[in-house]
Amino acid sequence: MSKTWRWVLAAGVVGGLCLVVGLLVANFVGGETKIQRRIERLYALDDPRFMQELGVLLGPPFLQGTQARALLNGDEIFPPMLAAIRAAKVSINFETYIYWSGDIGRAFADALAERARQGVKVHVLLDWVGSVKMDDSLAAVMTQAGVQVRRFHPPHWSHLGRMNNRTHRKLLVVDGRVGFTGGVGVAPQWTGRAQDPAHWRDTHFEIAGPVVAQMQSVFIDNWIKVTGDVLHGPDYFPALAPAGPASAQMFSSSPSGGSESMQLMYLLAVTAASRSIDLSAAYFVPDALTQQALVEALKRGVRLRIVLPGQHIDSDAVRGASRATWGPLLRAGAIIAEYAPTMYHCKLMIVDGLLTSVGSTNFDNRSFRLNDEATLNIVDKDFATTQTATFESDLALARPVSYAEWQARPARERVVEWLASVIGTQL
Repeated sequence: MSKTWRWVLAAGVVGGLCLVVGLLVANFVGGETKIQRRIERLYALDDPRFMQELGVLLGPPFLQGTQARALLNGDEIFPPMLAAIRAAKVSINFETYIYWSGDIGRAFADALAERARQGVKVHVLLDWVGSVKMDDSLAAVMTQAGVQVRRFHPPHWSHLGRMNNRTHRKLLVVDGRVGFTGGVGVAPQWTGRAQDPAHWRDTHFEIAGPVVAQMQSVFIDNWIKVTGDVLHGPDYFPALAPAGPASAQMFSSSPSGGSESMQLMYLLAVTAASRSIDLSAAYFVPDALTQQALVEALKRGVRLRIVLPGQHIDSDAVRGASRATWGPLLRAGAIIAEYAPTMYHCKLMIVDGLLTSVGSTNFDNRSFRLNDEATLNIVDKDFATTQTATFESDLALARPVSYAEWQARPARERVVEWLASVIGTQL
């Protein structure tokens, strides 16, 4: 081989390596500057400035007139969702991360298809990774009936720099008037009543009132990204009268814009807390900044209770990375308990018995910076009281972990936790 060809070959190899490195950086590192400094506590959560500034910083304002109903586990969650779909008159917009095969997947496909055949405009946006276990026949049933089914970031050369960006949002909006959001996916694990390890514990929420328009806009945001089509008009944005006593705000985040919104919301709420923080998290891997904010809350007398998955979890790596972060929190007085009966997939934060934050967001870097997420903030004392009672019922079925127990864990567990924490930014 001549010297010239050796140089060409070497240049090709270097160029290929640079391309691979560039793609890895694009996929595993958020493109925007990260929040790097602690947020100063300027007001308490019940100060009107909190809601005002949260609205300004995150985008949409809080809207009055929200009615929110909590639905616990599949037996309570899926029937109202399917009933709303079957009663649709003009439009259905549905976005989810997990959509797998099984009876519940078939039920949704059939209900959506039936409405499309009756002339309802039906749009379904599925994450490509989250729907890989979905049988092709389910998508065929929908598309043949006229449902517009699209995948978020399927493999394609134009998506190579965004393959690690998934839509984790869970949104169903019917006729622009009723919305559903929370942690549930469409898969057999979410059916039932969390009665055994094969059926997960989760909570979803049915929403009515003006904030449903914000939920609709979050769906349309990703629909535009995938299709370029703008859904608008009274079929999607009807006039909405007040439906309940709560104030609410639905906001979203994405690596392509506002990737720090989720972490910013959590940091602001934790910093404003005066009395209590109750956190349900399917995946809890706080970074140093978030951990510091929680510790500082504990030091000023805020009670912090956290319920997490225990032995029944779908990712041992996440559990290991999570446990590696517990030391400072336990030492400062946090209560951390592992849910025993089954996989715990709830995503909920209650602050000072006033703010309830629900949606698709996990308490980890993937949700804060890599995924497209959506969260609904509800300000209402009665609603927060009800959610606190549910939280305490979950806490009663969870095993608390003491600081002494955490310190005494075997060396083997520490090694596993360290290895998991190395990739913690991707969990």
